[in-house]
Amino acid sequence: MLKSTTMRLFIAGGLMLTLAIAGPSSAAEEEQPVPLIFDTDIGNDVDDVLALGMIHALQSRGECRLIAVTITKDHELAAPFVDAVNTFYGRGDIPVGVCDSGVTPRRGSFLGMAELRDDGQLRYPHDLGPDNPPAQAITLLRAALAAEEDGTVVIVQVGFSTNLANLLASGPDDASELGGRDLVARKVRLLSIMAGGFTRNADGTGDASNHREFNVVRDIPAAQRVAQDWPTPVVWSGFEVGLALGYPHTSIERDFRYTEHHPLAEAYILYEPPPHNRPTWDLTSVLYAVRPDEGYFGLSQPGQVTVADDGKTAFTPSPDGTHRRLTITPQEKPRTLEALRLLSSEPPASVDQ
Repeated sequence: MLKSTTMRLFIAGGLMLTLAIAGPSSAAEEEQPVPLIFDTDIGNDVDDVLALGMIHALQSRGECRLIAVTITKDHELAAPFVDAVNTFYGRGDIPVGVCDSGVTPRRGSFLGMAELRDDGQLRYPHDLGPDNPPAQAITLLRAALAAEEDGTVVIVQVGFSTNLANLLASGPDDASELGGRDLVARKVRLLSIMAGGFTRNADGTGDASNHREFNVVRDIPAAQRVAQDWPTPVVWSGFEVGLALGYPHTSIERDFRYTEHHPLAEAYILYEPPPHNRPTWDLTSVLYAVRPDEGYFGLSQPGQVTVADDGKTAFTPSPDGTHRRLTITPQEKPRTLEALRLLSSEPPASVDQ
């Protein structure tokens, strides 16, 4: 069953909104929090955890509304861990969905935090588990999309493309009479994806045509399906962008001291103890998705990303393309990194937004 309050399901009529790729938001859009789906392989790296914390900070600021988290990490503790982080931020009712692909079944270094106990009580409370299992990702994705207004949803994919490829291939169900691709075309405004590697340098220069990025190579057919068939604008944050923005370990050591136990800081330390500045790959896709007009990144010209059978990615410029790539210059880097740090370490809101 879906873990949430009653989800509103409807099929809105009318034509699909046609939006310029990554163009400025309208005044009406800026006034409303962005309905956001976070699709993650959380448990394989710690940047997913920091990115989830960022989303909660942005929601507390009224900039987005996390409507679902779907997971492409195949371990039974991934969903309870996500639920524990959401509960820490006061939003334990956000529905969580999982898939069963067998791609990365290893437990990892920090998912066990979902089972940690102090004096017999969960250190990080949550209520997902064998007696209350998470939803199936495809069912949750379709329900979450159907419940939102046309042309409004932003999806942030920072793991494998498994769930979104399955969504494209899905058929009508109780949530919507539309097939998956048509449902996406009607409901989604933007896909902000951390995947691929396109250049050697974060400013968009240099050739990286031999790079095989983790999020792509772990499910190449799914990545090919999304790159080829996704029907809305897509903005790619390649490996080179997050690599240029190392999360400062001093923030982990100082900015989370407002509470005795913090899931983000503890996950970071368990993944790899500081001092080290972990690249902010997944955080970049979240920041662009919610704040596309703030000048944190540069954008390539329009084009199309393709995924080869060996997992290598390529971007071909085209005036008719619906894809773009993020870039970041040395001049943009300090302000962008400061935004990533401040949002990741922002305390939970005292009152849920």
